[in-house]
Amino acid sequence: MRAGPPLDHAGDAIGTRSWLTWPNLLTLVRLLLVPVLAVLLFSGDGNDPVTRAWATIVFVVAALTDLVDGELARRSGTVTNVGKIADPIADKAITGVALIGLSWLGDLPWWVTIVILAREIAVTALRFWVIRHGVIPASRGGKAKTVAQIIAISLYLAPLPPGFETVRIIAMAVAVVLTLVTGVDYAVRAWRLRRAGASS
Repeated sequence: MRAGPPLDHAGDAIGTRSWLTWPNLLTLVRLLLVPVLAVLLFSGDGNDPVTRAWATIVFVVAALTDLVDGELARRSGTVTNVGKIADPIADKAITGVALIGLSWLGDLPWWVTIVILAREIAVTALRFWVIRHGVIPASRGGKAKTVAQIIAISLYLAPLPPGFETVRIIAMAVAVVLTLVTGVDYAVRAWRLRRAGASS
């Protein structure tokens, strides 16, 4: 019987040895957009409607590549080790630049930025902590968290009129709640996986 493609630690088939795949190119685009977002966000006094509109567009485009590249890699059988490493780095980089930039400009409370980034760093650390015992699949809550963060950050980046302030606050509140709840859920599942692996 012919052996199938090798699997990575997540059980995904690594279907190509070359890093040059469409999913990885999307990840590369997201990485390249990080400095572009930073320049646009800090251009002038950071409140120019034109540059803020472009910053919003750049962030949304980058976020959309994040939603697409992983699924595309799995469906096309082009998961690579490069992609496994680069994808979360690009994801956290674009989100981190947006949040830190907004807080630096005074548009978003620092505690919100700290909570979201601390959760993302903690979950990344947990992934490495349990990596020998298995991989915790993304939950529906985790996916909802990602979408909520994209919407909330986009609303804060966009040069919207003052009447949208309440909408922004509600959207960010939802994103923060989902961030905390899914973070706790991930920690619990990581602990159970680690214990199960240690006892086997």
